[in-house]
Amino acid sequence: VMLCHSRLNLAESATRREKLVPCSSAVTEIIHQLAESLGKAIDAKDTYTLAHSEEVAIISQALALAMGLGHQAADIIHVAGHLHDLGKIGVPDDILAKTSALTPKEWLGDVYKRQIRRHPDMGADILAPIACLRDCGIVDMVRAHHERFDGNGYPQGLKGGHIPLGARIITVADSLSAMLQSRPYRQAKSFDEACREIIKGTGSQFDPDVVKAFMSIRDRLRDLVAMLRVD
Repeated sequence: VMLCHSRLNLAESATRREKLVPCSSAVTEIIHQLAESLGKAIDAKDTYTLAHSEEVAIISQALALAMGLGHQAADIIHVAGHLHDLGKIGVPDDILAKTSALTPKEWLGDVYKRQIRRHPDMGADILAPIACLRDCGIVDMVRAHHERFDGNGYPQGLKGGHIPLGARIITVADSLSAMLQSRPYRQAKSFDEACREIIKGTGSQFDPDVVKAFMSIRDRLRDLVAMLRVD
């Protein structure tokens, strides 16, 4: 399956929709399989997030299609979903395996900033030498998946349409998956509870257009998540 005869631009113009333009190389099924394998390697570092990357990839693809993107663009976003947390390879295990919620001091502290908050940059930097992943916009999506629609995210503080569309989609998928997973310091939310949190974050954390697409396929996403979580 050819996944990349096009790329997603870094930002949307205020006067036109984000367009896809030709790319000189192609992301093939081999790249997808590699991305899936790397996602599993990342998830294996933290037993509480097992299969998280696969879940994010599948939800992101469904959201992209619901927003009217073509299959090639949705496939690119799917691959980026597998790879979004690649930078956590560089985060010490004791930080990833922390058994209590981060305190405000830890959230703002140097250790957290330098390790957790830099993982989007680290992941993007790992992928950057692969030309096709750069050309297809995957590197930029990985770097921007913790940006917020209101500009209060990281690592660059991008706002609104300056955040790659794929990253805005992955942000919603990532948040849904994370809320549905238990942590040592909190119970998993139900699907309906997670939906309410996503709606609450519309316009601040999340792109309203992505949330609209999310709600339009809410029941399908519920079914997808249930299938992915069957033992």
